[in-house]
Amino acid sequence: MSDKYILGISAFYHDAAAVILRNGEIVAAAQEERFTRKKHDPRFPVNAINYCLEEAYIEPDEIDAVAFYDNPMLTWDRIVRSCALSGEGSLPTFTSAFHSVLGIKAWVKDHVVKAIGNSGKLGKIVFSGHHMSHSASCYYPSPYEDAAILTLDGVGEWSTTTIAHGNGSDINVLKEINYPHSLGLLYSAFTYYCGFKINSGEYKLMGLAPYGRPVHVDKIYENLIDVKADGSYRMNQDYFGFLEGSHSINQKFCDLFEGDARKPESRITQREMDLAASIQVVTEEVMMKIARTAKQLTGSKHLCMAGGVALNCVANGKLLREKIFDSIWIQPAAGDAGGALGAAYVACHQLMKEPRVALSGSRDRQKGSYLGPGYSDTEINAFLQRNSYPAHHFADPSKRAEKLASLLAEGKIAGFLSGRMEFGPRSLGARSIIGDARNKEMQSNMNLKIKFRESFRPFAPAVLAGDESLYFELDHDSPYMLLVAPVKEEILLRTDGAEQMPEDMISIINRERSLIPAVTHVDNSARIQTVHKDTNPGFYDVIEAFKKQTGSSVLVNTSFNVRGEPIVCSPADAYKCFMRTNMDVLVLEGYILIKEEQPNYTEHENWQEEFQLD
Repeated sequence: MSDKYILGISAFYHDAAAVILRNGEIVAAAQEERFTRKKHDPRFPVNAINYCLEEAYIEPDEIDAVAFYDNPMLTWDRIVRSCALSGEGSLPTFTSAFHSVLGIKAWVKDHVVKAIGNSGKLGKIVFSGHHMSHSASCYYPSPYEDAAILTLDGVGEWSTTTIAHGNGSDINVLKEINYPHSLGLLYSAFTYYCGFKINSGEYKLMGLAPYGRPVHVDKIYENLIDVKADGSYRMNQDYFGFLEGSHSINQKFCDLFEGDARKPESRITQREMDLAASIQVVTEEVMMKIARTAKQLTGSKHLCMAGGVALNCVANGKLLREKIFDSIWIQPAAGDAGGALGAAYVACHQLMKEPRVALSGSRDRQKGSYLGPGYSDTEINAFLQRNSYPAHHFADPSKRAEKLASLLAEGKIAGFLSGRMEFGPRSLGARSIIGDARNKEMQSNMNLKIKFRESFRPFAPAVLAGDESLYFELDHDSPYMLLVAPVKEEILLRTDGAEQMPEDMISIINRERSLIPAVTHVDNSARIQTVHKDTNPGFYDVIEAFKKQTGSSVLVNTSFNVRGEPIVCSPADAYKCFMRTNMDVLVLEGYILIKEEQPNYTEHENWQEEFQLD
């Protein structure tokens, strides 16, 4: 029997991506932004598609089906109906949507034909529902044969929140909440009000929350959202602007919280911290209620999650600790990029009736999410030779790991490119910046001198799988950095919990709260990545070597980029980021480059203007 190939695509909103499945197995997956260097690039993912075809070693005429991650006509139906109800004030929204949906999305097949042709086995385009794509993206790669499925995001066609049941190859939607009632849009409204960018600043709001007090929770419940015992909810549209115009909030929302929205890049005040804390509490409480309903409706022991709200790792950690389910699996590309994967799975298991093969010994089908391009030492060497960049080569991976570990132990910060690039918004040790978690100044140094971003933003610990319980109150695998857990009390130096922001923010960030201060957030929590040898042996070996040299099996791990830049993909991307910042060391597979040994690096003066601030 010949292999069956399915191409999954997401595009035209944000985080365009492409995925190739072969007989239900993920062969390749990548976001378009990594190739174009435009963060959250929504354009049709021509580069990502070409990469996927190359990785699968197939020609376009060998593709059996192309699956798109949502249904443009249902989206258009929602827009028309919503604008009709909102009257003349919605004209800008209608005009913008007209050009987007009918001007671009309605012609998806034309884009596919232009990108890969229309020959061979390729038939009509399969359109999956947006939330079905999310559901499929988290259930089918999960290790479970039976699971409750929870998807929460801003909006997809009509749905904003769905509960489904996955069993074998089937997914059945049991309950849903529709637009304009949306937990994701509520969180984004506060993101905008606090001066951050929607669809990228939600991480900042979550990171800011521990600095504040949840003093506005009652006000949110009394005015903005009515939540029932089963987690169903309705939002009071009097306070929001997404029906009428381009803004998520209106003047009534601003009056409720006694002031206008914070201007982006202005000083963060106690007001923003308290607002962040308040909406975080509300989000967590709603998610807990919905999860309990999902448990009731499905009777499943396991939960799968996707959609943008599923990237709220603080809420995920609390959900895990509530013990509603025995275990949780969250799609690492939980946003729209993961929709490409889900659409491909829908075509595979629901339309083409390919059986879902049972797992044998693997934790999941996601392969650590290392699904993007990789580079051989031969390719790296050619790049270095062509540009006359000096480097030290380590043919033995263990020697490279030992050398890098010793540099990290000296306090050096390293860019790390090793293996296939990650799929999803998190760097997981393939395209990472790493450092010593024991260094109390590491967080502010990385933020201000390397990432060029707000100093309060926390970093994640990467810990050897099996050692997580030595440092964190966590008894669950967390390979995708999507669970927050408390740091163990035994290694805490401060136990007073959340602290208020002083005039000098750096002073509070640099306080030693634990024996791993660089990854201990202000509320004594951490967003954890458990590193496994079978999925990322290169990164695992570095942490293991660091443990042998220092006794600590935890490193700081953050994405290999600067603020506003997509995560690096190629050796050239990595070298450019290395030289633009205050990183000390660069690892390109078997090669280690030292900053002081590099030739003078010059480029145009305002290179940071290349990237729109997120």
